[in-house]
Amino acid sequence: QNAFGGHTPFRERETNMATTFDGPIDKQALDTGALDIRPMTPAIGAEIHSIDLGASDIAARIPEIRAALLKYGVVFFRDQDLTQEQHITFARAFGELEVHPATPKDQPNPEVLRIAHGPKSRGQENNWHSDVTWREEPSLGSILMAREVPECGGDTCFANMHLAYERLSEQMKRFCEGLTAVHDIARVFAKRLDKAPADLHEKYPPMRHPVIRTHPETGERVVYVNNGFTSHIEGLSKQESEWVLDQLYKTAWDVEIQCRFRWQAGSIAFWDNRVCQHLAVSDYFPARRVMERVTIAGDKPYFTP
Repeated sequence: QNAFGGHTPFRERETNMATTFDGPIDKQALDTGALDIRPMTPAIGAEIHSIDLGASDIAARIPEIRAALLKYGVVFFRDQDLTQEQHITFARAFGELEVHPATPKDQPNPEVLRIAHGPKSRGQENNWHSDVTWREEPSLGSILMAREVPECGGDTCFANMHLAYERLSEQMKRFCEGLTAVHDIARVFAKRLDKAPADLHEKYPPMRHPVIRTHPETGERVVYVNNGFTSHIEGLSKQESEWVLDQLYKTAWDVEIQCRFRWQAGSIAFWDNRVCQHLAVSDYFPARRVMERVTIAGDKPYFTP
């Protein structure tokens, strides 16, 4: 039996405290145990109630939470009171952690990326994207905790990019499955970090990923380009590349493949970055919104014909 309580028709391997998988699974057969799960929409997202992520026995619930993550794409928790150290410990149960280049070098807990906006800083994350696709091995997922939120506004929207793929025509699917796109950190962070693209590229060169990737655990095919970091598609003219990318970007806009989460202080969102795109609604200026994110390292995207 596997870590989810079901039979495993493929090889498992242990990575730190987490179990990762090398082949497709039946999402409906995933064992979420006794978790109190309330789906957000038929397409994506679920709230998990009556659980304390900082509890001493939380390790026993990790397989159930991971099963819920794979099943729903993003899971949400309310009324959590985690220190940064507890936040890091919980995230580390799912794999190795990343340090984002935007994290200050002298920060005590470098695994925590603080995202704060207020009267002097309007939110900038209001475009559909997957996190850090400019890495050779983009993140498995992120765990975002709300520390301070506006009275109204600042929601985050999530889109199921497997359903985005499924809604493409058969001809468009076949065409995109053979394409490779380039992802570039400088598109967003050259300005934010006040660095020249060439300087950023010394450590983070542009990366090539399939336009349609295979989810390494569920086997689902996913649209894997995003308006934030994808610069172009190889082998197409500039005009052709822009047209194809524009069509694929717009697939995330479909409200029937989305959910929308309203934050409260102490709320947590944990999303599977391999199947989700997300957008932070920047409608709350000049109110303050302070979030802390810990991100789990992933693996190199691939496509299985």
